[in-house]
Amino acid sequence: MDQALVLRDIHPSAAPPWWPPAPGWWALAALLAFALLALLAWRLRRARRRRRILALFDGEVDAAASAAEAVAAISALLRRAGRMRDPAADRLEGEAWLAFLDDGRERPRFDARRGALLLEGAWRREVDPAAVADLRAAARDRYLEWMEGRR
Repeated sequence: MDQALVLRDIHPSAAPPWWPPAPGWWALAALLAFALLALLAWRLRRARRRRRILALFDGEVDAAASAAEAVAAISALLRRAGRMRDPAADRLEGEAWLAFLDDGRERPRFDARRGALLLEGAWRREVDPAAVADLRAAARDRYLEWMEGRR
């Protein structure tokens, strides 16, 4: 036997460094960054569209000289938006129109007081501004839902 041969213990190699990552991790990071940027762009676009829709609604209602004209403007805006759901919606009248406005809601928002104001308010001589403000809030929500394509 050869005495010159000296055996030593096995030393494990050092773990690979965590930086720089493997190419697969770079691809995953790029994919995640792209997805986040696309989501951000979509949300910004949606928010900008929402602001434009609400500015249109508010601008037309604010341009009304009286409360009765504001009710007429609200009615016209709702009818235009209603055509996006059903092309014949602008020809509905009375209770059928109010039922169409409340379609898909758990609780009706255009019943009794609001509904009567929406149907007759444009022709009344005196209209309560507080009732118009209440109608405006409900109509603004429905207008936004329809213009955004939600039910």
